Amino acid sequence: MRRTFFFALTLCATLAICACSGGQTEQTNANASSGPAATPATANAAATPATQSPQVVTATVEEASLGAGGAGEALVRLDIAEGFHVNANPASDKFYVATEVRAEAQEGIAPGKPVYPEAVTRKLSFSDKPLAVYEGRVVIKLPLRADATAAKGRHTIHATISVQPCNDKACLPPRNIDAYIPVTIN
Repeated sequence: MRRTFFFALTLCATLAICACSGGQTEQTNANASSGPAATPATANAAATPATQSPQVVTATVEEASLGAGGAGEALVRLDIAEGFHVNANPASDKFYVATEVRAEAQEGIAPGKPVYPEAVTRKLSFSDKPLAVYEGRVVIKLPLRADATAAKGRHTIHATISVQPCNDKACLPPRNIDAYIPVTIN
């Protein structure tokens, strides 16, 4: 009887942990255009299946300011926990998940091709050759261009940041971080 009770308790605890583990998309403050709390917008990605781990990758987006018909850039900062890395863009091999920022034109503001930082090269235990990775803090520049007819005021551009955090022994599942970039048109 006692063994059955402990088995049932263990099974229930395991199911509860699995049910509580999050999806694979993390999101920044959903109401980025509402006020100062939205700047900088922050997102986190780090859950492993069935358990919550410390925040391995966080993304912070700084507010961009453009003139109508003008250009500028948004800065997307990734902070990667010590002992972890994400694959660079471009990745060292087609089988690795490259870090990527994607955004589409919205509200008269068109994003350009992201400018990724220079990678560091590391020899890791699971790879025969050194890999191009990002570690610590890196900044990705996202060029922006406003239409001449873009409405003055505050706008929000949705971006998705794809990362796959790894350490020297294993990789976590790939994650998408939803980021909301506040843009002011002057």
